[in-house]
Amino acid sequence: MDNTRVYRMPFASVYPHYVAKAERKGRTKQELHTVIHWLTGYDEKTLQQQIEKRVDYETFFAQAPQINPNISKITGVICGYRVEEIEDKLMQKVRYLDKLVDELAKGRAMDKILRK
Repeated sequence: MDNTRVYRMPFASVYPHYVAKAERKGRTKQELHTVIHWLTGYDEKTLQQQIEKRVDYETFFAQAPQINPNISKITGVICGYRVEEIEDKLMQKVRYLDKLVDELAKGRAMDKILRK
């Protein structure tokens, strides 16, 4: 499967959809940011810079300050694929983020989302 199109997609073009999904389900933008910070190590300032620079997904994850060491605890199905079985590491990170946003939107407790 050629994932180049996904990797070249600006994170900033998908980000509003993440926010809308969370807010539609009664969650906040700040909770979404907490999830993104946990996964990537970006803080508020650096996350905003990545959005403003319109970096693509590949750059977004390549420049992430620290991918959370508990990332392997994220399991389950997203878009018909088990996230823990996705072989392409970049696509796996994209799907991990999608999975966390889904969990947030479904009302899962933050401590469970953040694998505490």
